[in-house]
Amino acid sequence: MIRKNLTLALAAVALLGTAAPSLAQGIEIGRDGVRLVDPNQQRNPNQRDDMRRDDRRGREIGERDAVRIARSQGVREVDDVTRMRNSFRVMGTDRQGDDIQVDVDRRTGEVLAVR
Repeated sequence: MIRKNLTLALAAVALLGTAAPSLAQGIEIGRDGVRLVDPNQQRNPNQRDDMRRDDRRGREIGERDAVRIARSQGVREVDDVTRMRNSFRVMGTDRQGDDIQVDVDRRTGEVLAVR
């Protein structure tokens, strides 16, 4: 009798445990707000997402790279690095002690100007 009740209890727990994930819903946070997503709904592979990622951010150079490029243009001591809209401006002194300013493109690393 106890064995039969224990077996039925284990079977009931197993059935309830497998039913819970099938009733779960997903949440999608987009520009239209928060909405519930049906997990059983099939997505159209040709449909584009509302939220598109901008991959340009990962292709930018960092401040360290800008300083390295500026040093190759004659900067000996770096005083300041300023992040502009499309470039880094590295200010410092050259080997003769004169002030020098190098503008480096943030996306390509190309030297835009040396003053």
